[in-house]
Amino acid sequence: MTDSERRRYPRVTDERVELTLATGSYDAVARTINISASGVYCKLDHEIPLMSRVKLALMIPDPQKAGKTRSIDAGGVVVREHPVIIDGKVKHYDVAIFFDDLTSKDRETIERHIAQRQV
Repeated sequence: MTDSERRRYPRVTDERVELTLATGSYDAVARTINISASGVYCKLDHEIPLMSRVKLALMIPDPQKAGKTRSIDAGGVVVREHPVIIDGKVKHYDVAIFFDDLTSKDRETIERHIAQRQV
């Protein structure tokens, strides 16, 4: 079974979605490595421990207004995190965040965005 067969929600990797992320002690602006209706995978310059709660604001392109974006607020949990080491130094951290607080309307918006990107 391939990864795509196991995933409940498809993901898109060919477009970077801007996001802001906040924890109790850290705020960042980043871009996704990939996104699905269940979460995001992104690069950060700061380590965030596993199971940390985060707040996100995703800037999803608006399918009805060319060049415009729609902000989607979500809560999530860090489910995977690892440092990317180049030449013996940590360059950044790849972080996977599972959405655990996302309205069904916002989840549908993300699903529509992904469906349009996969055409």
